[in-house]
This record gives sequence, C-alpha cells and structure tokens, in this order.
Amino acid sequence: MTQTISIVTFVDAVGAISDQSLIGNLFMMDNSCFQSTYQGTANLSTFCYPGQRIHWVIYPVDVQTPVGIKNITFIPDNVVLEPVSSMGSDSEKLDLNIWSGYVPTYIVPNKEYKYRLEIQIYEGKKSVMYVDTPSLKWVKP
Repeated sequence: MTQTISIVTFVDAVGAISDQSLIGNLFMMDNSCFQSTYQGTANLSTFCYPGQRIHWVIYPVDVQTPVGIKNITFIPDNVVLEPVSSMGSDSEKLDLNIWSGYVPTYIVPNKEYKYRLEIQIYEGKKSVMYVDTPSLKWVKP
C-alpha cells in the first residue's frame, strides 16, 4: 500500500494582496514519511517516490477571503517560465481547493523537480499569483 502525501498550503490572502506577492505570505507543509525539507516555507521540497499519489490542498489564513489553486506546472530543466499573463478577470471565480496527481515513474533519484504553483486570491485583476520554488524529490530509502 502506498502512502498518499498531502501538501497543505496556507495563504495569508490579505498580506499577499497588500504586498502583491506570495513571498512571506505562503506556507507549505506535507506529511511525507521521508522528512521533506523547508517545511513551512514556499520552498518546500517534498520527498516522494515514483507512482505515489500527491494531494495539493490550499487554505486561506483569513477565512473570509477565498483562495484556490489555479494551476500546477512542472518546470523543465534550464527553463525559466514566463510570468503569468492572465491575471484574472472580474467575473472569474475559482472553487478548486484540492489538486491530485501521481509522481511520474520516470523521475530520477535525488533530483529536484520544481513546479509553479499558481494561486487565485478572490477575483479581479492581479488576483492570480505564483511561486516557482516548491519541488518534488525522490529520495531512495
């Protein structure tokens, strides 16, 4: 039986909107049995293994400001992703609080696989923010 890893993200939505940044306003942690690194930061490196199920869950620190996961994109080696161009629209609402997937079977041991986590805070222009710092990493026991 494989353990499902939950990556839980808390967003200080009021702080992020005020700062127009997730830096210092995003806190990630997981329940991996392999002792992931950088718990409580946007630099979380989740230790996992091929084929393992991952759930990404997001919660606002301020329960009156809705947040949702807009997208998760894995970043290829030596590639810098462009900034998010679509910053949301006035009518766009997002209800997605959980994303789920499986760790690819082709990952290489001891290599970090960084991903972009795009988050939508409330709605309107500049409501979508992202970080490119979290990662998945296969650490053989």
